[in-house]
Amino acid sequence: MATMQVDVVSAEDSLYSGEATGVTARSTEGEIGILPGHQPLLIALGDAPVRVQTTEGGTVVVNVHNGFLEFRENQLTVLADSAELSSSQ
Repeated sequence: MATMQVDVVSAEDSLYSGEATGVTARSTEGEIGILPGHQPLLIALGDAPVRVQTTEGGTVVVNVHNGFLEFRENQLTVLADSAELSSSQ
């Protein structure tokens, strides 16, 4: 199973760091899904949840309030103005 490293951080805290099989987020242009091996990208995020599919089959939901998402070399980083961990399923 292909995986990628995911880090979600805000100005106050690191909210999630770990391996994931996929991430879903809402950019200012619309919804996007990112899987391991995705093309490099940098997008602006609005106020919306970021959903991380963990390697254990669960989902971590982080409510992000503005920020950026960067993906390159199988590393996804979310830099949020503010964010809070919503749930883990």
